[in-house]
Amino acid sequence: MSAKIYVVSLGPGGREQMTERAVKALESCDVITGYNVYVNLIKDEFPGKRFVSNGMRKEVDRCKATLEEALKGQTVAIISSGDAGVYGMAGIMCQVAADYPDVNIEVIPGVTAACSGAALLGAPLICDFCLISLSDLLTPWEKIEKRLDCASQADFCIALYNPRSHKRKDYLKKACDIMLKNQSGDIPCGIVHNIGREGESYELTTLKELGDNENVDMFSTVIIGNSQSKVINGRIVTPRGYHL
Repeated sequence: MSAKIYVVSLGPGGREQMTERAVKALESCDVITGYNVYVNLIKDEFPGKRFVSNGMRKEVDRCKATLEEALKGQTVAIISSGDAGVYGMAGIMCQVAADYPDVNIEVIPGVTAACSGAALLGAPLICDFCLISLSDLLTPWEKIEKRLDCASQADFCIALYNPRSHKRKDYLKKACDIMLKNQSGDIPCGIVHNIGREGESYELTTLKELGDNENVDMFSTVIIGNSQSKVINGRIVTPRGYHL
């Protein structure tokens, strides 16, 4: 029997926000590996499993540990917040296991932060949109700047991941300045905090005010509308063009 690895997407928070397929995979495995914070979110829900966890920026080590467990004959699930295929663990897990073609890797999708955040805000991503991470740990900032410029020129709705950290306090402001060259400052924006977790909340703002908002951190997802977006009854809506 070939070694089995599930790459399980947790969605935005606890068990109730996972897909049934994700829950079944976690119930069927022997070992669950993951980032400390995400392991703690689900640990009590899956008693009897062996958990292997580590800290931030240890993704490669985490995948290697997952592979080692699978090669011992264990069925292993490596967990990822949101959707494992969107800034998650699916890609690096496949890369780490590249020399082991007999290892069966099954990626189980989930709800990424852009979608769960948009649901709280209303319907800001109802038409064409893109996802851009402001983290330059793995992507040069110059490339991020170009993506922001091109996306705002094309009038995409934009979801920003990793909008601000202690080391990147001014990146959101820089991003807004780039987009303001192409878009009106009155475009509605939403900031969603702690999606699916304790302290979940959201606030509405505009593109011209967004960059100076001190409430944005690494537990926030930012959604920026396009030129057609509007606020309707306290929710951001981007019309698709239906004739009402």
